[in-house]
Amino acid sequence: MRLTVYLAGEIHTSWREEVKQQAEKMQLPVDFVGPMEDHDRSDNIGEEILGEQPDAIFKDAAASSFNNLRTEILMKKSDVVIALFGEQYKQWNTAMDASAAVAYGKPLILIRRESHHHPLKELSRKAHVTVETVDQAVRALQYIFE
Repeated sequence: MRLTVYLAGEIHTSWREEVKQQAEKMQLPVDFVGPMEDHDRSDNIGEEILGEQPDAIFKDAAASSFNNLRTEILMKKSDVVIALFGEQYKQWNTAMDASAAVAYGKPLILIRRESHHHPLKELSRKAHVTVETVDQAVRALQYIFE
């Protein structure tokens, strides 16, 4: 059995590489998908497809449409979602993706530090598992295969 894992969360740190490296080290039969990690491509995809937009608001709206299409298709095809709430960046997209996973009925592993306990308490209760580290999330995946 192979699982497809959607990695939701901020794109500015190396947490996804940590997950992938640990899963590879454990020889887990998983494939990873996630949001567009090239920030410029994500921001500009609307204009790349539709052409120049009249202002920044229309540019963002166009890009968001294509990013939402991509996210929904990849998340719906996934078997499990891991969503990381990091410390350094605003986490609006992570919250949206984790909530979408719940709405789609996807098993959700939520990674959040203890400092995020209170603001994420409702979402943590909707997740199948809430952990504090990437290592714990990968170990949760490993347990599935035992």
